[in-house]
Amino acid sequence: MIQPRCTIVVLFSALVVIAMAVRAGMAQAPTNNACGLLTDAELQSVLGMKGMLKAGTIGEIQTCGGETQSAKVLLRFFKRTTDPSGKKEQAGIEATKKMGVQVDAKTSGGILCMATVPPANLAAMGFGTSCTVTSKAPMFAVIEVTSKTQKDMVPMEKLRVVAEKMASRF
Repeated sequence: MIQPRCTIVVLFSALVVIAMAVRAGMAQAPTNNACGLLTDAELQSVLGMKGMLKAGTIGEIQTCGGETQSAKVLLRFFKRTTDPSGKKEQAGIEATKKMGVQVDAKTSGGILCMATVPPANLAAMGFGTSCTVTSKAPMFAVIEVTSKTQKDMVPMEKLRVVAEKMASRF
């Protein structure tokens, strides 16, 4: 016959083992790397104010996004298994220009930055600045800031600085 005290010790030991297994499983759960690409302070330096960021996914793409009163920010982190050359980005730039959007694109040090200013009839799509870390293909990281007005656009040079920080973190 099992002693009551022995039963309690066995049950307690079983609970400890289960708790340790659950905790170990949680520690090994994948985190959203997109949200780890920049600190709150770095994002604030770009946006001029704090924005609440929320992790998410779009298919296999890890995202981290949020918005302030004047802008939306989206970080994307992904592995491209087809066409890691960046030709898709170039095709996207050309398609955007054909819509009448003014596009200023600059590539330097493995980072492609782009500012887009839509024509008046497409102003509702927003005024955007983005930088894509292309130097670590097939892994890519993107920071994109879309503002409601042209005066609220983030300059490419300012966004490039944080893109360089992103590049050092993956």
